[in-house]
Amino acid sequence: MTALLPAILPVSLIICIGYLAGKTLKLDYQTLSHLAIYILVPALIASSLYRNTLSLQSAAGLIAGYLLTTLTLAVIVLLISRGLKLSLPVKMSLLATTLFGNVGNLGLPMVSFTLGAAGLERAIIYLISAAILMAGVGPALLNTSGLRAGLVLTFKLPLFWAMLAGLLLQVSGLQLPFRLDEGIAMLGNAAIPIALVTLGMQLAQNPLQIGQYELMAASLRLLLAPLIALGIGTSLRLAPLDLQVLVLQSAMPTAVNTLIWVNEFGGEPARVARSIIGSTLLSLVTLPILLGLIPSISP
Repeated sequence: MTALLPAILPVSLIICIGYLAGKTLKLDYQTLSHLAIYILVPALIASSLYRNTLSLQSAAGLIAGYLLTTLTLAVIVLLISRGLKLSLPVKMSLLATTLFGNVGNLGLPMVSFTLGAAGLERAIIYLISAAILMAGVGPALLNTSGLRAGLVLTFKLPLFWAMLAGLLLQVSGLQLPFRLDEGIAMLGNAAIPIALVTLGMQLAQNPLQIGQYELMAASLRLLLAPLIALGIGTSLRLAPLDLQVLVLQSAMPTAVNTLIWVNEFGGEPARVARSIIGSTLLSLVTLPILLGLIPSISP
């Protein structure tokens, strides 16, 4: 709880402010969603890639573990959706809340507290991999007009090109003049607070209800995902620290940015908002248990 509360309480405060704003002010959360998608999140991704130095050799196993875990989760969610005969918007919502974890503003402090600076370095590699997947595949995945239309949409978004620009700057080693990188970083730093305010406003319009669907969504994210990560990481023979980071980051609750993606590209925002809050609240139980098990996790 010592690691959990400093990460959870600031997030909860901003959500509450957004909730109050949604109740008292005539604000359009769709406008905030557009602001995040087209300006703030691209800046966050470009800045993260530009400012972090990745060692591809040391990161390969962790990235492979993350991608295989995500692919396995996606297949399981699609099978569950078919078995339960979920509608397309509900299926897209469940897919989004399962695949996209809060590995940034919650995952990074958790890993830092538990596994130190070496663990944090690996957690940032995981975060960047997740950001690339969310920006590159998320719009195509959630678009209800089909995969081809979704891919066309992805290439039209500034998210995709911000990702490419960040990668090119990082690989080339070019330095932006006149401290322009600080301006981009300032925009990126606003992405998470705006997403949290948007979540609070969404909850103000749709009261929190934790039902069977929300419990299922939370279980997929908090219980199944780390178990799959453990199995895949072990089969890949990851080093102990890499495996611990993979499992811990995979156990994070649903990412707040998921609501912005669903608002923009497809799904049920109210259901997603409830799933985000539900998984975050339930993580107060699951994460302390996992933290106690982390030292014993090894290939």
